[in-house]
This record gives sequence, C-alpha cells and structure tokens, in this order.
Amino acid sequence: MSGADLVPALLPARLPVRGGGLFPVHRVYCVGRNFAEHAREMGAQVPAERGTPVFFLKPADALVTDGVVPYPPGTRELHHEVELVVALGRDAPPGVLDPRDAAALPCAYGVGLDLTRRDLQAAAKARGLPWDTGKAFDASAPVSELVRADEVGALDGLSLSLAVNGERRQHGALADLIWNVPEILHELSRLYALRAGDLVFMGTPAGVGPLQPGDAFVASLDGVVALHGRIAPGRTLR
Repeated sequence: MSGADLVPALLPARLPVRGGGLFPVHRVYCVGRNFAEHAREMGAQVPAERGTPVFFLKPADALVTDGVVPYPPGTRELHHEVELVVALGRDAPPGVLDPRDAAALPCAYGVGLDLTRRDLQAAAKARGLPWDTGKAFDASAPVSELVRADEVGALDGLSLSLAVNGERRQHGALADLIWNVPEILHELSRLYALRAGDLVFMGTPAGVGPLQPGDAFVASLDGVVALHGRIAPGRTLR
C-alpha cells in the first residue's frame, strides 16, 4: 500500500505582515457581545456583572486577504461587524493563563470583519441551536495586513470604524470593550490551548447592518491599519 497522501496537503491560511513576512493561521476565535451597545442592539441584556464571554470559532480558510468577498449563499441578510484582530505570536503556557502574563502573547494586530448571515443566526438562536451556519461560512472573515505589536503600542486610546460606500456605519473605542485583550486570552485559556498562529476577533461595536453586492467598505483601526474591500456577486438564494 502506497504511503502517499490520499489528498494533497493544504497550506495554512497566511496573513501579510507590514514590513515583510507572513503569519500562518492556526485557529480563529471570535468574541460575541463584547461592546455593551452592540449587545443591546442585538436584544441581549448587559448584566451589571460581566459573567462569561461568548465565544465561537471560524475556520481558518474563511479568511479573506484581498478584500473581495463573494456574497454568500443561503442568506438575504449578510451583516458587517468590524473588529480588532489579535494575532498570537507564542503558545500560552499550560493551564489557565494569568491575565498579567497575557501581554506576552500578542505579536501583531489588525482589523477585520466578522461577517454574519444574520437571518440564519437568528433562526438558530430562536431554536436554541449553534450559530455555525450564521458565522462560520466561506469568506466570512476578511482581515487587513497585520501590524507588529510594538508599532501599534497601547490599545486603550484606539478606536474601530467601518464605512460602507463612504458612509460611516460603525465606530467604537477599544476602551469600551467589556473584556480587554488580556482578559479574553485568560478566558479562552480556560477552554482551549492557545497557540502561536491563533487569531482572536475581539467583538464589534454597535451599528451592525446589511451589505449588498457592489458595496465597498473600509474598516480601520484608528489610523494604524485599514482594510479596503467590496462585496462581489455570489450564488443566488433559491
């Protein structure tokens, strides 16, 4: 029996890094309801005590690096959610990560969109089912180039924004995150072994809304980095 692979091995998704180099992606973690105003616009209560973050994952091959997003099948409600993207440059130590040690893990930052088939997500929520079809679909995670952490500096003074066809749709200060980056890495480490190559989408501010074929968007992290993209025609919903 031959020792050849049954199918050719696929290369991991890679993100460009400003100044040169590539970032091979291991996993893509996402945080839900990490801005209070967005949680409210989605009909979720924001308790006085933060409780536990909401996590979900996207496949690494859902990343889009050229900004061209085909309108996905199975939906009439493709929504944008602009987010800070955190790239981990080293493995977390075994066990639960102390938030004080979490600052050593990120090596770069970017900006991205957590694209959502909102109608499918809403239907799953109504039936108490997982959100996978609403979140983890092809080309659901367009991301900018990554900027090294030492070039970005402190995050607290930065903000996110998204414009669609020249009109600003979303804007939010990173200081308003319910859970900041070290806290999210701490909480993730309770559930997963964090590795070099992981990406974390940190949650979106209020103002999420629809995208249509032909729309042009610009997502930005406060002058640090921007993602220019457009929605291309996709398969027609039947």
